[in-house]
Amino acid sequence: LRFLLVPLLTSLMGAAQYLMQDAALMNYMDRRLLSLEKRLEKCNQDILDYVDEFRDFSKMVLSRLAGLNTYKAEVKSEVQNLLTRIERAQRDIDYFGSVTDSNACIEVHEDLMKQQLLEEAEEKKKLKLMLNASCDHMLTGIKSLKIAKKTGDKHGSWMKDPGKKHTKIYLLNGSANNVILEFANIMAFMENNQTLNARRVTLPFPWEGTGHVIYQGFLFYHRYGSLNEIIKFNIQRRKVAGQMLLPGAGRIPAYQLSPHTKLDLAIDEQGLWAIHAEPETGGNIVITKIDPTTLAVEHSWDTPCNSQDAEAAFMACNTLYVVYNSPGGGTSRIRCVYDVLDAVNTYEIPALHFPKRQGSHSTVHYNPKEKQLFAWGDGSQIIYKLHTEQK
Repeated sequence: LRFLLVPLLTSLMGAAQYLMQDAALMNYMDRRLLSLEKRLEKCNQDILDYVDEFRDFSKMVLSRLAGLNTYKAEVKSEVQNLLTRIERAQRDIDYFGSVTDSNACIEVHEDLMKQQLLEEAEEKKKLKLMLNASCDHMLTGIKSLKIAKKTGDKHGSWMKDPGKKHTKIYLLNGSANNVILEFANIMAFMENNQTLNARRVTLPFPWEGTGHVIYQGFLFYHRYGSLNEIIKFNIQRRKVAGQMLLPGAGRIPAYQLSPHTKLDLAIDEQGLWAIHAEPETGGNIVITKIDPTTLAVEHSWDTPCNSQDAEAAFMACNTLYVVYNSPGGGTSRIRCVYDVLDAVNTYEIPALHFPKRQGSHSTVHYNPKEKQLFAWGDGSQIIYKLHTEQK
């Protein structure tokens, strides 16, 4: 029996020791859980405190913003009152100045006027020397039209070099392209098959708009994608002979009804001109005389002719003629004339109508050698014959 009880008692004592160790572990775990609960409770309380502090801070910021708005309104009111007082003071100063110094101002103004008149007279003398004053005719009517051909897009231009020995016809189709078609003469141009009879000339840079001209063997055109760059291209040698930037041009269309053309170049008895509009002139047309050899600007004139409802324009004998129409197309008419030498009384010239045609013009260019207009209207190439009289 003793041999049986001793192992049993030993086992019971071991089990009791394990139970005591488990109880100690349980007590330790309870203490750790209690500590964690206290820390979590403290964290929650801290968060609640932070929330309360943030609410108080938000209320304070909103209150101060409201105060700033009130202060801003007060400052704005004070500034407006100050501006009103300054304007009143300025009017008073102007009034007293006009009363006390009226005689002196009149004398100064008279001296300035005399000086300005002398300068204007001198300027006109210089212009008459620069522009051959023997050009003395003006346009009084458009006799007839002839449709030479109907080919190409709605927009384009065609022309003939006004030089003495030039007979070739040039066609530039579209408002953006880089290929010129050259015909031997007007008869070759009027034949049906244009591609077989034409020599193709490819430009190094494409053109923009329809305001190109050919003069003394050179093509002058507005370079596509540029604001106001004019290219001078030698047609026979097929290379660029010069480039220039036309000051003030290219920001708005030269004519409201032809928005694709920002720069319109023109040829008359005096040589090369540029026609464009500027925002600073209220949309009125500006004309600039250009030296075709050096591409230097010789002189510019602000005209009273507005670009609104204008579709084209041309120069003839120092005089600008602006062609107007309706936005939907109709009878084209010349309603504004400007002579740079004041040799034409524009108020005595009646409105000049283009005969027997309804539609619109993409281009109207004057040929000083033949005294005719070369026009492009809705894909047709048109020649207008003119009535002229002495200025």
